[in-house]
Amino acid sequence: MKLSKFKYDLDEKKIALHPAYNRDEAKMMVLDRAKRTIEHKVFKDIVNYFDDGDVFVFNDTKVFPARLYGNKEKTGAEIEVFLLRELNREMRLWDVLVDPARKIRIGNKLYFGEDDTLVAEVIDNTTSRGRTLRFLFDGPYDEFKSTLYSLGETPLPKFINRAVVPEDKERYQTIFAKHEGAVAAPTAGLHFSRELMKRLEINGTEFAYVTLHVGLGNFRSVDVEDLTKHKMDSEQIWIKDEACEKINKAKTERRNVCAVGTTVMRTLESSVSTQGFVKPFEGWTNKFIFPPYEFNVANRMVTNFHLPYSTLLMMVAAFGGYDFVMEAYNVAMKNDYRFGTYGDAMLIL
Repeated sequence: MKLSKFKYDLDEKKIALHPAYNRDEAKMMVLDRAKRTIEHKVFKDIVNYFDDGDVFVFNDTKVFPARLYGNKEKTGAEIEVFLLRELNREMRLWDVLVDPARKIRIGNKLYFGEDDTLVAEVIDNTTSRGRTLRFLFDGPYDEFKSTLYSLGETPLPKFINRAVVPEDKERYQTIFAKHEGAVAAPTAGLHFSRELMKRLEINGTEFAYVTLHVGLGNFRSVDVEDLTKHKMDSEQIWIKDEACEKINKAKTERRNVCAVGTTVMRTLESSVSTQGFVKPFEGWTNKFIFPPYEFNVANRMVTNFHLPYSTLLMMVAAFGGYDFVMEAYNVAMKNDYRFGTYGDAMLIL
């Protein structure tokens, strides 16, 4: 399978700049792989496709305000710092991306906030864009963290080409977000409202939660034609006993297991037995799923409409079937579906 197979012409106007007014009222395209049919629904109609004992698996990661704007010492040059992850709590060390990177050297100090509320020093130069920053803050850790986050901005992906607005703080977060550590939202989960979760619960549907802290690797471009040569960034995952029990019980009883999003699918496929059952796991995954791939756990999937050449589109094509999924994308463009993080949904049966 080659990178060029995942090219399609996406009009930028079809990329959603804002979420649907109500979470569960985005459009939903339903792909039935067995019947090879495509239906057009509203997301809250998803309740009609699941029965008592079926399981939805959600990613309960929580996005933190990872994008900071500051100035470089002496020159005052504007700099964007994207927090990736905390490396050392006591020493206030963070792994970050900086832009523009070429102007930032080891030893440079960066200032954040109107009154230089926070100062950071560049202590390592790991890649062309990556840096390690040490924040110079003498107060207690909780005070440092709240100061850092008060200066941060909701990290919308760059393809949402507009300024961040107050509603993004809530809408770029799932309603079940719990474990902080993601720099991007698990987008398929954004469509679930409290009302819809209640309806599913009344319907007898079970919910299982796993955690994958979504990193920027989701948006990193693939720059090799031969997909077997592409390396995914590692992301931290947790699969607890309780989630395994619910998922494995459903599989044993031949119920439906629905992965809500590519991050859930990647998490489940990263810790699976030879019989197709999920095993508890805590660690890292860099699993890259593209066609052809035999899925072991989930037999259904909720996802968004992804951008050309993206690893997310590749996984969806592996699950739904390359030809069927690319056909569905053509249908989506003709029927004014919205693409990207805040866009419409696809349910693959």
